[in-house]
Amino acid sequence: MLAFVTAAAAAQQAASTGPAAERRVREYVELVNSGDRKAVRSYAEQNLTPAALARVPAEGRANTVSSLHDETRGVEVHSVGEPKPGQVEAILRSRLAGEWWRLTMFLEPQPPHRIERLGMGLLFTPPDGQRAARRLSDEEVTRELDAFLRKVAEADGFSGAVLVAKDGRVLFEKAYGEANKDFGAPNRADTKFNLGSMNKMFTAVAIAQLAEAGKLSFDDPLAKFLPDFPDKESAAKIRIKHLLTHTSGLGSYFSNDRFGEGSRELFRTVDDFMGLAKGDTPAFEPGTKSRYSNTGFLVLGKIIERVTGQTYFDYVRERIFKPAGMTNTDSYDLDRVNTNLAVGYEKEYTDEGVRFRNNIFRHVIRGGPAGGGYSTVGDLLRFSSALRSGKLVGEAYVKTLLSPKPELSSPNYGYGFAVS
Repeated sequence: MLAFVTAAAAAQQAASTGPAAERRVREYVELVNSGDRKAVRSYAEQNLTPAALARVPAEGRANTVSSLHDETRGVEVHSVGEPKPGQVEAILRSRLAGEWWRLTMFLEPQPPHRIERLGMGLLFTPPDGQRAARRLSDEEVTRELDAFLRKVAEADGFSGAVLVAKDGRVLFEKAYGEANKDFGAPNRADTKFNLGSMNKMFTAVAIAQLAEAGKLSFDDPLAKFLPDFPDKESAAKIRIKHLLTHTSGLGSYFSNDRFGEGSRELFRTVDDFMGLAKGDTPAFEPGTKSRYSNTGFLVLGKIIERVTGQTYFDYVRERIFKPAGMTNTDSYDLDRVNTNLAVGYEKEYTDEGVRFRNNIFRHVIRGGPAGGGYSTVGDLLRFSSALRSGKLVGEAYVKTLLSPKPELSSPNYGYGFAVS
């Protein structure tokens, strides 16, 4: 009887908030479509709970809506779900790129049903009935892809280079937008872009090469190479496989205040960055949890140097980039002349409109084992082909690199590669 009454009360509450829930959805969609920051601030102050505003103030809400408006150029309501007690979900579609979004709102149970929490997230699977009716030919795919990318690039929603290959054959390769906004320099198909954390792939392959050569083992403890890092006890517990899967418990050397406060010019070599990693201690027992770790891959770079007697940069250049034919890939010193490098930009949203800010002074002056190198779409295809064909390591090691490691609390990550 109690369960029946509780269920009935919940149904009654959901029914009572139904019209208000749909109204709140449509109000928020209207704000996103307008991109009016002043209207967003005013709406947030009047229609969000004090707790919601304490988490993200009105100005932060305006930034979120500005970003959504810029990314979508407005959204259409596809459907509003049946409200649950204090909760409603809606499926929206972007006007610019056509991607699907889920809007989730949590409302106060009592009138005026102010918003307690809300969030927007991309849907990677279209709603039922919205899938493509037929398979496209290769020619149709490339034609539609080009039209799509031109549309998004013209709205300044994309800037970069795109390559599509099938069975090793390039079907499509084209660049859009600007590599340098100061000079209006356009991107090219061979423009070098910052790789971010993709350097971790190269580091992992280098470690696999050394394992295949019998110079180390994935089960080796860190103490074998760095007996005092981060301390003797931790070095004995952490194994190379933990570093490769982000399960060592180590964090990120970029969190060190010295990096934020010091000159980027001071940090170029693996040893320079290792100085930032001093004092980093595991947050958990190695292999029991997963936490993304730049320090872990930096340490792998140092192991490569200890084992080979070469710098990390020389080793990957000679043993990975050269055999793969990657002539436009490296960790370049950014204070030197480097041809055809793209500048990275971030958007800032103001009441006067969008403002671009380059990331030159936020970036490392030279990338390394954890990230920050540069490459082209063509070189990345060459890397993929060389790896899969056994040119860099044998088939068994390719499989090891690209397989998830649930036994190490890493179900979605192999050795240096996110996998699914």
